[in-house]
Amino acid sequence: MGWIILLLPLVLVVWAVGIYNGLITARNAFKNAFAQIDVQLSRRHDLIPNLVEVAKGYLKHERETLDAVISARAKAVSGLGAAKADPGNAAAMANLGADEGALTGALGRLMMVAEAYPELKANQTMMQLSEELSSTENRVAFARQAFNDGVMAYNNRREVFPSNIVAGMFQFQPAALLEITTPDARVAPKVAF
Repeated sequence: MGWIILLLPLVLVVWAVGIYNGLITARNAFKNAFAQIDVQLSRRHDLIPNLVEVAKGYLKHERETLDAVISARAKAVSGLGAAKADPGNAAAMANLGADEGALTGALGRLMMVAEAYPELKANQTMMQLSEELSSTENRVAFARQAFNDGVMAYNNRREVFPSNIVAGMFQFQPAALLEITTPDARVAPKVAF
């Protein structure tokens, strides 16, 4: 009977250490997934000045569009820096999502304007940059999905019993998803005949 009394605290400590290590592993997994988002968004941000520079020569009357892209890129770079400092922080993720959404909208407007200039559309450098940007957008989407999956796994682990007890004791904070939305992303296109 005495050995059970001695063994019970040891079992409880091993149990708590296992849960704690699982929480740390889940948190590190979503932070690593955010590092992939950082790589892809940085690549995207690095491509944009080149795209704008090529477009400048053709879009002399579209200065407002170019300025909007440049401004949105600057905000997105700043938002990425803030999110990188604390991946999973709700405010940082919301700001990054809004900044990236605004950048996506500005880039969409630039591409629509570029469609009206056949010589720009046919420019090899513009075509290559557009293709690279499109490829990067896909990589961002995959990286964001991996990050959001990691955040969900961490939050689930943090919230379920008995892990929630250990998470509360060691102040494991909830992590926020990264949702990048554009104002017109949820609007269905209108079709008229």
